[in-house]
This record gives sequence, C-alpha cells and structure tokens, in this order.
Amino acid sequence: MASKRVRLAQRRKAVGYSQEKLAEVLGVERTTVVRWETAETEPQPWTRPKLARALKVTAEELQVLLDDIVIVQAEQSERMSYVLQHPSSVDLVAVAYLHERIRQLDESYDKSPSTALLGPAGHVHGQVGYLLEHATGRVKKALFEVQAESATFMGQLVWDVSQRRDHEGPVGYFDEAVQAARQVRDPSVESYAILRKAYVALYGEKDPVKGLELADEAAAVAKLCSPSLTGLSLLHVAEGHAMTGALIDCEAALKKAEAQFDRVDKDDVAADYYTVNEFNRLAGSCYLFLDLPDRAEPILQPTVLALSAKKKSQTIALGNLTLSLIRQRKLDEAAATMHRTIDAVELTRGGGGLNLAFAAGRELREWRAEGWVQDINDRLLALMAAI
Repeated sequence: MASKRVRLAQRRKAVGYSQEKLAEVLGVERTTVVRWETAETEPQPWTRPKLARALKVTAEELQVLLDDIVIVQAEQSERMSYVLQHPSSVDLVAVAYLHERIRQLDESYDKSPSTALLGPAGHVHGQVGYLLEHATGRVKKALFEVQAESATFMGQLVWDVSQRRDHEGPVGYFDEAVQAARQVRDPSVESYAILRKAYVALYGEKDPVKGLELADEAAAVAKLCSPSLTGLSLLHVAEGHAMTGALIDCEAALKKAEAQFDRVDKDDVAADYYTVNEFNRLAGSCYLFLDLPDRAEPILQPTVLALSAKKKSQTIALGNLTLSLIRQRKLDEAAATMHRTIDAVELTRGGGGLNLAFAAGRELREWRAEGWVQDINDRLLALMAAI
C-alpha cells in the first residue's frame, strides 16, 4: 500500500525547498523528509514548530498537510491486514486506503452494474464501522469522514439493486451518512445524503411533498458550502413541484437552480455532480411530470448524446425521451429510442433506467397488437428474466 502526503510535498516545493535543502534547514536526514512525505512517519513534536516556520504555515495548517494522505497504490497489503487483525493500531494511512477504495468503487458506478459493486462496497463499509469502534482522536475523525461517504454509496447501491423497491434499507444508510457527516461538520456530505433521501421519496415512495421537503433541506445545508449541491438540490425541489402539477413553482425553482452555475468555482467540492447536462436532464423530467412532452423532448434529445460518459444518467434520459415521444405519438422515433433505452439498461442494470423502460412499455399498450411493440415486449420480458 503506497501512500503520499501530496500537499506536504507541494508546499515544500512552493517555498522553494528540495528534500535535501529542507532536511539541511531542519537538521535531519533527507530520508526523514522522504518518510514524512510518503506517510511512513510523522515529524516528532519538537520538530514541528521549525518545520512549520520553514514551510511558512501555522501549526494548524501543518497538521492539515500531515493529515492529508493519498493512497497511490490501493492493493490491500500486509499492513492493512495487520490493522484489521489489531484494530487499535489503525492509523491515517489505513483510513486513506479505505477512502481510496470507496473512491475507486464510486468511479466505477457509471460503468458497472450496482450488483457487482455492492459486495466490495459493503466489505469496505464494514471495515470502516469495525475500525471506528477502536479508533480515537484524529483517526476517528477521519474514519467518520469515510463512513459518511461509504454509507451514502451503500444506500445508493442498495436502492439500485432493489430496482428502487426497498426504501427502508437505503434510507437507513443515508441517515447513517448524515450522522457521520455531522460528527465531522461536513455540510457537503450531509447535504448529499439528505438529497439521496429525497430521491427515495420522489422516485421510490412516490411522495412528492416529502421529497420536495427533503430536497429543500438539502439545499439549505448545501448553501453553507457548495453552489453545485445547492443547484442540484433545487433541481429536485423543482421536480417535486412538477410532480404536484405546480408549473409556476417548478419553473421558479429551475430558475434558482440555474443561477447557481454563476457561483460555482474551482474549489466547489461537488462541481462534478452539477453540470449543464444534469440540469437539462432534470428539466426535461420536470416537463414530463407536468404533462408537457413537447417541451421535454427538445431538452432531452441533445442531453442524451451529451451524457455518453455517464451511462446510468444517460439511461434515465433515454427513458424519459422515450416517454416524451410516445406521449406525442411519434411512434417510429419512440420505437428506436425504446430499443436504445433497453440496450442501455442491459448494460448498466440501473434501477432508474429500468423503471422508466417498463413505464414506457406500459404506455405502448394501445399499440400492443403491432409487431414492433411485440418485439419491444419480448425484449422487456427477457430483461426481466435476466434480473
């Protein structure tokens, strides 16, 4: 398990020191500086004031640099095995390994079926919970941060694997994530976990009022830290209004969400979640709920193409586009798009896309005697059998 304190090395370079020069200034061996930067050891207490002065940082800022450990080779090593056998020995390097594993699994989400990710993610989440029982101080704080992220991811996977039928299990994980995030005062992770609860209410429980309230709560928390998360939450506030048929309120929320783009900067931790494509995907969904398919279609058509790198989001956009075409009775286009939707669901097994594919299939009953609809139904039956 190879690890680095990347920001510590970056700070050293920023003030103009090589490892040799910094070691000379501090009166230590160069290999000592190397061990600090590879997270093998930490500076002794009597060395820290001098190191802070050399790097031109405060003692608190130095501690942040030392706590920031990145795993650059994430295979479980003898060291990690030892930590799991002797949990009281857990340190920041072990925590960084667990954080990196969750990050790797999360990066695979748009490319891999949730069923394939659930086992590995559950394994890591269990290790985090086990080590939390034995950790103290800074290590415990760092483990709470990982727990918040892993619990959010677990809730997402469990809901997917259940085809969005299990509501209680995912919400339990999201509540766990909220509590862990509050332990370390991380409003961004707290907000995202609350927003995930809103998804369950909106799309699983079919309770737009509850979903709207949760999305609004997520937006309020996100205002403390992230315009991107605020915008994403407001999109789902808009969707909640759309589900109740409130066009004016929906469009007002969409306008507020769109305004957040001007406030996003490079330091926004959730910038990857909130893109123009995501905005358009949700706006299209809103107009579908408002029974305005002619307004949804021109938004969703280019969005489907733009989401090619995010397969599960693209699948949802395809499902909504299919519905908008069916409701406008553009049947040739609807048939072609429906086949693309089923292709995408077969690849990702995403619960959102799967549900939309079957919803579109139900809306084709009027033409069930047509051969092209029978072909689609055959594919949907085969898809159901494969789940």
